[in-house]
Amino acid sequence: MTTTAETRKSAPESLETWWNSGYKWDDYLEHEVAEHRDLWLGVYRRATTPVWALEALEDMGRTWKLLVIAEDWCGDASNLGPVFGRLARDSEWIDMRVVKRDEHPELMDMYLTNGSRSIPIVAITDEELRPVGRWGPRPAELQDFVIREKRKGDRPVAEIYKDTRRWYARDRGRTTLRELLKIMAEAG
Repeated sequence: MTTTAETRKSAPESLETWWNSGYKWDDYLEHEVAEHRDLWLGVYRRATTPVWALEALEDMGRTWKLLVIAEDWCGDASNLGPVFGRLARDSEWIDMRVVKRDEHPELMDMYLTNGSRSIPIVAITDEELRPVGRWGPRPAELQDFVIREKRKGDRPVAEIYKDTRRWYARDRGRTTLRELLKIMAEAG
């Protein structure tokens, strides 16, 4: 998770160009998701936005725009993109677009994770599309687990990703929403 101050240093004044080329959630899900389609649809069908998240957005009293950088082949994106999509559908305070990482390398390069083009990334902006924060590519707890397990080198990556999928299924996007809302609250 990156702080608001760090995002303001590295991101452009506005993300309008990428926002305008992004897909609305329903269009992305319907027309752009080919790989892992059943997973994307299943996660979206089961996704719910908790009342506490909707109340937090209401209390903030301002509109946020989320520019989600993703690809349909990404397991993390397939588990989290639908959570963001459901949040945008359920809250009048959230507007969202999805851009494809591989089609926008210049945007992705502004949001690297330790030098890597890891996704999903959420660029959080104000109503004028000025960056105020970023989230991604995984909830902090899960990211720490994945990095730790890969460094150990004891297990195949496929096995680590099975644990990752189980974590997502148990969590149901709650940790991600808490982290996202915290960034928004700190941005004011």
